[in-house]
Amino acid sequence: MYYLADTANIEEIKKLSHYFPLQGITTNPTILAAEGKKLSVILPELVKLVGDKMLHVQMISEKAERMVDEAKKYREICGEKCDFYAKIPITEEGFRAIPMLKKAGIKVTATAIFTHQQALVAARAGANFVAPYVNRLDNISSHGIEVVNHIVKSFTDFKLPTKVLAASFKTVDQVHRVTLTGCYSATISYEILERLRSHPMTDASVDAFQKDGKKLYDIPF
Repeated sequence: MYYLADTANIEEIKKLSHYFPLQGITTNPTILAAEGKKLSVILPELVKLVGDKMLHVQMISEKAERMVDEAKKYREICGEKCDFYAKIPITEEGFRAIPMLKKAGIKVTATAIFTHQQALVAARAGANFVAPYVNRLDNISSHGIEVVNHIVKSFTDFKLPTKVLAASFKTVDQVHRVTLTGCYSATISYEILERLRSHPMTDASVDAFQKDGKKLYDIPF
């Protein structure tokens, strides 16, 4: 399982980068809106933080040709070191844009996926990743984990190279259950990433170790 941070909050990313084995960062217009920063300001900051790992940036253009122009500009800003992916919403124009982007040498993440068939069509169109929305499906009683499971199974059965980047989580249990499907990766908010790595029993155990070993660990180092 690869973990990506689904945030554009610079301080959150800096903190996570100190200890969490992130494989990249994902963004979308809603995430940027939460930060109140323009893309021209935040994209260079994200590039510095992500290094040579993955950076998935969502296109906002409505026409396929403009999506390609937009992605080319963002990739230029990101530079050669950054592992750039153009996030393309699965609309009619989005499906048109995927092969055009691939022809231009730009990797694609198909996003806003809510069905098994959307993911399969995006994979056949050439997407490198598909991003099904787990919690949003759960919110409409559509069983997000089951959808991810079906996508993973079909990609395996049909030997498709496209990978699954599960998105939209509200609980650690959702991440846990997605992991059990064999899903390749997940993009997760700062809050949920923190919950994944921590546990109150771990903290209690460490406190006990400190108390018990305080007068016993006498070897200088």
